[in-house]
Amino acid sequence: MEPDDVLARGNFCTVDKNGVITDRRAGRISTELNASLCPLLEMKIKDVRVLAVPVKDYRLVIDFRGPGLRDNVSETDPQREGLLPLEVKALSAGAVKTANIVNQFVERAKKILADKHPADMVLLRGFSKKPELPKMEDIYKLKPAAIATYPMYRGLARLVGMDILPTGTTFADEIKTLKEHYNDYDFFFIHVKKTDAAGEDGDFDRKVKAIEEVDSLLPELVSLKPDVIVVTGDHSTPAMLKGHSWHPVPTILYSQYCRPDKVAEFSESACLQGGLGIFPATNIMPLAMANALKLSKYGA
Repeated sequence: MEPDDVLARGNFCTVDKNGVITDRRAGRISTELNASLCPLLEMKIKDVRVLAVPVKDYRLVIDFRGPGLRDNVSETDPQREGLLPLEVKALSAGAVKTANIVNQFVERAKKILADKHPADMVLLRGFSKKPELPKMEDIYKLKPAAIATYPMYRGLARLVGMDILPTGTTFADEIKTLKEHYNDYDFFFIHVKKTDAAGEDGDFDRKVKAIEEVDSLLPELVSLKPDVIVVTGDHSTPAMLKGHSWHPVPTILYSQYCRPDKVAEFSESACLQGGLGIFPATNIMPLAMANALKLSKYGA
């Protein structure tokens, strides 16, 4: 990625003969099929080069590389089936060129993918230049590492300065990786994707199975005797809604110094009665640091 590039998160999707979206994730196509389609989407539009990079399953990144591009443009993804992809609009005068380039790309992609069912269209959202984010080590004075099976979360972790530890495709692989590197770091971000994917597909039983897999391996994590364990998510994905929602996300904070409450299970309803209450996600790290005795006392 170059400093002036504008990137967008992309989904291969399925559309009907009228261009209406019937599946935002193209049936969760394989990563191999994704990788074979991405080169077809690379092109030059005026003075802008367009690159397509596979991520995993149906997800890809589109990189717009050229002079004068801005990231304040609207998205093509309406976020649900039954609608047409949206036209990109400039959200400032300086972004008109970017909006025009993206709309031309979308029209070309539509023709290129027309016979590639189920991945016969692409949706774009989250246009952004490379963010300048503070590093986790600088803020918290921790040596952090990330263990994630899904590429996007490895990328996010790298942006905030975490070392990325190679791992396998299952949560069991992630725990194995944690054990192998446990003495090399003092903070680990371990990501589980299967629960979110099952929620997006509306598959309640599969989501339960994914949670049970994590539950079965938690004793191995606890046996390492970490100062603090936090279990939570970045958003709620109810199977009933088949998508992300506004609901508060349940959170467990476990430590030697944590005051226990009367909650005996980890669920949305139970956690509403918990001692942490409802709080902003920005409070999680200070709470974890405090329970690890890693905060200095301020004042007398």
